[in-house]
This record gives sequence, structure tokens and C-alpha cells, in this order.
Amino acid sequence: MNYKKYQRGYFMPPESCTDWVHKEYITEAPIWCSVDLRDGNQALIVPMSLEEKINFFKTLVKVGFKEIEVGFPAASETEYAFLRTLIEDNLIPDDVTIQVLTQAREHIIEKTFEALRGCKKSIVHLYNSTSLAQREQVFKKSKSEIIDIAVHGAEMLKNFAAKTEGNFQFQYSPESFTGTEVDYALEVCNAVLDVWQPTENNKVIINLPVTVSMSMPHVYASQIEYMSKYLKYREHVIVSLHPHNDRGCAIADSELGLLAGADRIEGTLFGNGERTGNVDVITMALNMLTHGVDPKLDFSDLPALTKVYEENTRMTVYERQPYSGALVFAAFSGSHQDAIAKGMQWREDKHLDQWTVPYLPIDPQDIGREYEKDVIRINSQSGKGGIGYVLEQKYGYDMPKAMRESFGYLIKDRSDKEHRELSAEEVKDIFEETYINLREPIALEAAHFKQISKHIEADLTINHKGKEIQLTAEGNGRFDAVANAIKDYLHVDFEDLLYEEHALEQGSTSQASAYVGMTMGNGETYWGVGIHNDIIVASIKALISAVNQGLKKKES
Repeated sequence: MNYKKYQRGYFMPPESCTDWVHKEYITEAPIWCSVDLRDGNQALIVPMSLEEKINFFKTLVKVGFKEIEVGFPAASETEYAFLRTLIEDNLIPDDVTIQVLTQAREHIIEKTFEALRGCKKSIVHLYNSTSLAQREQVFKKSKSEIIDIAVHGAEMLKNFAAKTEGNFQFQYSPESFTGTEVDYALEVCNAVLDVWQPTENNKVIINLPVTVSMSMPHVYASQIEYMSKYLKYREHVIVSLHPHNDRGCAIADSELGLLAGADRIEGTLFGNGERTGNVDVITMALNMLTHGVDPKLDFSDLPALTKVYEENTRMTVYERQPYSGALVFAAFSGSHQDAIAKGMQWREDKHLDQWTVPYLPIDPQDIGREYEKDVIRINSQSGKGGIGYVLEQKYGYDMPKAMRESFGYLIKDRSDKEHRELSAEEVKDIFEETYINLREPIALEAAHFKQISKHIEADLTINHKGKEIQLTAEGNGRFDAVANAIKDYLHVDFEDLLYEEHALEQGSTSQASAYVGMTMGNGETYWGVGIHNDIIVASIKALISAVNQGLKKKES
């Protein structure tokens, strides 16, 4: 590849600006501004219809955005009609400010203010490009001429606002900021600020966009720190960021930019936007949440939000999109599943409020996801811990540790041969068909017990391959007596007999679940499970099921 064809197109500040390096994390949420309905919408193959834009606007309000850029009303009749519908149908809540975009051209500014008549609160966003490449190649104008465009635009905004009823806040963007000499960008912004004269009650937004991402995030942070340090009227200026994702760094640019002094973030849900998209507000907000910082936005039902987004934009959310993707919590690896299962049990045992589970940076339930559906996924890579976790959490079967390993191999083999993922219900069905209350080739039809001296005598009726047989034996208890009867009948010895039990359900109608493992002469362990409302009956059924497993293996 011809790497010599490319050169770094960004500019470092004229002095070192690295105070942001010493800050550990973002301590409070920025002002959030959604640009889904403008930047996001113009990036769609099929832009949203009026009805879809209204539906999306209502969703953004529900999430908690207090500033929403609704479009470029002078650009098209659709954009104009959408803004007028929001205003005339009283769809803008009193605590929400809408934002509109305009170029520094008089007829466009005039139509923009015309579209805003009757709006209670709005931000008018003025921009013009300032980068070296744009000045030389597109506009063919000098630095001073570009400043004149910005200043003239700022004056026009001020004049039209003065004669238009409404509450207007001004915003200026030196578009293509990342390709602009930083000290020159400062000069342009300060010239605009001198026109607008911001005050405590009339603050101005200076937006510094990553129109095209050109540098590593630390460079952008240094640029932001320089601008924040030297902007005029700084106490009355809101420094805003609008990062695009060309280098895959929009989140990092935004986070480091906040550390460097920014106050506000413009972005979109799921990062939709031109080219590679904008900063994903969902990811950035939930990153803050995982540090114990209130993001001031409600993403507690991401599946529902994903559905609204996909239906209205006709875009799809990538399966590995942070937090939002269908597979981001999915653990297929056996070691990951085991660690997650143990971590969940640790929190339960310790009654912890803090989230500490390995491999899961956030509690999936906090954003509307389900443990059984989204976290532990079963395929040929899964381990005994994850498979056991699914059965226990969803269906109440708490297998002994040794049995989990045996069943795990069975499930992995099935998934491997069928070359697909198995659902939790399929895992449950395989478990029940393989182990629970088995009646072939031996079925226990009846059992009667009586005390004889210090022992229990069992009188059994079994059905073995269609033939009814009576068995009698003694033991230290009912289970032992049944085991002895089966041993005598089959002329085998049960070695290393393993036994566990637990209540399968809560309440008066609860059933008992018993697990029996045994070896039958060949060194292989066979497992059986018995389910019954009497624990003794359940244990006997588990014993018979384990015996049937061994007999089936012997016959095969």
C-alpha cells in the first residue's frame, strides 16, 4: 500500500495542552443534544417520513434529551413541514429546546427564522467551513475572508432574532474544525463571540466538530483544551463537541474532549450518521453508568429502543454494537460461562448491591436484557458451568457438579453435530429426555416397605421389557433396600454411588428433585434424575433412571 500518499492533516495547538491527562474519569453527564433527526436522517438511504420523524422525536423526548436538533428547515419542504408540525401541534415539551441548522447565507437564515415562529425555545446553529483544505480547494478564500463569512452570519442571526418573536440561543460551528489550524479556529470563534456578546442569561454554544476524524483522540483533547482555555467570555460559553467516527474513535474523542473542558455532546442513537457515523450516545452514556455516574438519559429498555430505531430508520443495529447488540452479552466460551455463573452466585451469596460479575461490565437487566436469553448461550464451545446455569436459573434443575460435566459433553456433542446453537428449551428437553424418570428398559410399577428389626424390607413390582417381576430385598433404608433389590436382580454391583437432592419448586405443591450417579462395573458413571412430590420416591426414580442409563449403554 502506498503509505507515502498520505500525510497528517491535523494541527496541534501552539502550546502544550495536556491538563486533561491528569483526570481519571468523567464525573458528570454533559449536556446531550440528539442530532438523529438532522445529521442522522440525512445519512439514511431513505430519509424518514414526517410520521416517522414525529415518532422518533417522541422517542428522543422519552429517553430524556433536552436538546434535539430537528433539521435544516431551509433545505427542503419536508424539513420545513416537520418543524412547523412540531410547533403547531404543540409536540415540543416545555423543558425541551429544539435546534435548527443554517448556513451563513441571508436567504437561508431568513427562512430558518420564518420556520421558527411560535417556537418557545430554540437553538439556531450557524456554521461555515474553516479548514485549510476547504479554504484552498473549495472556497478559494483567505483566512480573513472566511472570518468575514462567519462574522456576517453571526450579525444576520442577531438581526433576525431581534425582529422575530421567540427565545433564541445561538450556536456556532467552525465546520471541519479538525482540519483547521487551532489558533485560527480560535480567532474565528472569538470573532463570532464578539458579535453575540454572551452573558450569564444568554449563553452561546461554540461547537467544535470532528467533521472528519484525522487524529488520535489525545490530539483532539489537546485541541479542545486549548480552545476552552482561550475562548473569550468562557464563563458564558458552552463548549460543544460533535465527533464523527471515521477512525473509529468518536467515543474516545468525546470522552477525552469532556476531560479537556467540553460541556456538551452532539450525537445519535447507535451512532447513526454520515459515513461511519456520529458518536453513539447510548454507548457513551452507559460507559458513564458503569463508572457510577448518572448519564441523565434513560436507556433501561434498549430492546424497545432498538426496535423503534430500526423501524423508523430502516437501519439495523450490529450484533456486536456495545451494550445494544444482540450478542454483546452472549457468552459461548465455557470458561466465560463458568466465571459468569460463579460471579452471579457470588453476588447472591454475599447480598451485594455493587455489580462485580466477570466479563459483564454492566448488569444486562439494567438495560432491559435477560440473563437466560442474552448472557449464557449454548453451542459446541459451551462449558458445564454455563449449561448448568441455564438449567438452574430458568428451570430449577441444580445438577451435582460431576453430573454437569457429563451433561455438558452431551450438549456440546449435540450442538457440534448439528452445527448450531441450542436454545434453553432444547437443553431442558434433552436433559429431561435423557435423565428424568426413565422407564426403559426397567419401570418401577409399585413399591411397598416394612420395618424388619433394624432394617427396611422392600417389595417391588418392576416391568422389565414388558415382563412383570417381583423383587424383595432388605436395606438400611428404603432407598438402600431398593438398590439392593436391583443389584440382586441384575447381578451387578453399584460402585461410587452419588446422591443429591433439592426442592424443585417453592410452595405447598413443590416437587423434589433427586440425582443419582453410579458406576456399573465398567468404570463409567451413569446419571439419573427423579422428580416426585415425595423425596424418597424421587430418589428411587432417580436410581432406576441411572440403572436404565447403564443398561441402555450396555445393550448398545
